[in-house]
Amino acid sequence: MYTIYHIPGKKIGVTRNINKRVTEQQGYAPDEYEVLEQSEDIDYISDREIELQKSYGYKVDRQSYKNLINKNNQMKINATEQTSTFPFPLNKLKGNLMDNVGVKWSTEHGEFELTKESIKWIIANARTSMFNTNRSFIYNKAFSSIFNETYNTNDRFELIRQWAHAKGIYDKGDSKTQYIKLMEESGELAKALLTNDRDEIIDAIGDIAVVLTNLAALEKLTIEDCIDSAYKVIANRKGKMINGTFVKQTL
Repeated sequence: MYTIYHIPGKKIGVTRNINKRVTEQQGYAPDEYEVLEQSEDIDYISDREIELQKSYGYKVDRQSYKNLINKNNQMKINATEQTSTFPFPLNKLKGNLMDNVGVKWSTEHGEFELTKESIKWIIANARTSMFNTNRSFIYNKAFSSIFNETYNTNDRFELIRQWAHAKGIYDKGDSKTQYIKLMEESGELAKALLTNDRDEIIDAIGDIAVVLTNLAALEKLTIEDCIDSAYKVIANRKGKMINGTFVKQTL
């Protein structure tokens, strides 16, 4: 679904994910913009955006949205034996990758694809190219260790811990701040569930899993042990569903 949004006094634009594009990337709260139109027809929405830009007196985009998307989807990723390099600097990487979801490229470590999940990893691990500051890159082996078909759930938790160590979360953070972060992510999940935003539901659940992994580590535990402990308790639990909730049987 394509959405035409209006930031009063600023601009009219088009996006496929209004929360990520307007709120997260541009910094506008939901009450600071309005949705003008929505459609699954990219030709209609591209023409309509230009019409509305003219009627509101805003600067008209040089390229229509459909042409810009087509151009972006031709993004060339330079893959070598060790790295994959993107034609964008770090501060513009997220938006451009989001506009290219579905793009695939081949490396010696297998075929890679831009997905919601893989883009989050790329943003967290990309580095500025030493040859061109307008380009950024990732290491193929590290990317492959996460986004191929051979890894398992435990590998994911270990990679989260490695990432947290590298970011200083275990050295400079504490359990209380992670708990606050957990409440923030829970709020994001509640909002996503209320608005039936599937992409945000996926992101929020994933973020919660990351926070819980780090919270466990800060308490000198592992998320795996915590899950195993919980499962041992519920494995043989008896009860029944009442009003959509499983209620355990009491003695």
